[in-house]
Amino acid sequence: QVQLVESGGDLVRPGGSLRLSCAASGFTFSNSWMYWHRQAPGKGLEWVSSIKPGGNTFYTNSVKGRFTASRDNAKNTLYLQMNELKSEDTAVYYCKVAIQAPGTVWSYDYWGQGTQVNVSS
Repeated sequence: QVQLVESGGDLVRPGGSLRLSCAASGFTFSNSWMYWHRQAPGKGLEWVSSIKPGGNTFYTNSVKGRFTASRDNAKNTLYLQMNELKSEDTAVYYCKVAIQAPGTVWSYDYWGQGTQVNVSS
């Protein structure tokens, strides 16, 4: 069974840092694109970052230069290092994998349960 288990969310002061983790199982993690999304209070889901199997990354403009996605394929774990945190970063953060059905154009999204990040003084 595909499973994504997030951890690391916490209360942190503005300007502080936090590292989120997502432990993956039930699929071939090393061959999969992985994603981070977040949902701020009262707002819709926002894409934050993508990371290719080999480690190349992409970010939404609002977090460029502050957030770093990474992965340890040997440990089947995805990370999001968040630095210079702002109050606007307060959200529930989710990890996601999109798994394509072999021989089709269909894919299925699998989501973690989310972890709460609160940035406040």
